[in-house]
Amino acid sequence: MRQLDPHILLSALWLFILLNIIFRDIHQFVLASHIEMLMTGYYNGIEITEGLMLLGGFLVQVPIAMVLFSLLLKRRICRPVTVLAAIVTTGTLLSSSPTDMDDTFHLIIEIAALMAILWTAWRWPEHKHTAPQSDASSS
Repeated sequence: MRQLDPHILLSALWLFILLNIIFRDIHQFVLASHIEMLMTGYYNGIEITEGLMLLGGFLVQVPIAMVLFSLLLKRRICRPVTVLAAIVTTGTLLSSSPTDMDDTFHLIIEIAALMAILWTAWRWPEHKHTAPQSDASSS
């Protein structure tokens, strides 16, 4: 397998998780029972409030921001931020148990990707730097 710069690998893994989360959520909307539950204002017995929606928006911003932060932050800052974001995201994913087989499948994939993120951040060598950018004006 090709060796990727840790910045690029982390960003790609966060994007992979986001795509799985989005697809799983969209996939649920084909179920009539899911839409009926949402129409009542309750989801799995929990009332859907503005505060809950705000919390959900905040929690989904963590992996969204990490796609960008993984590329922009230096290793010294990116490692602890990545570990914290992975812990928060794991807690978010595990906060509601899967309701069917496809939810379980996506959860397993997302947790595996989060483990890869933690492994990459943990094993990120201090001497591993991004290749220097070429200066277009010097040509």
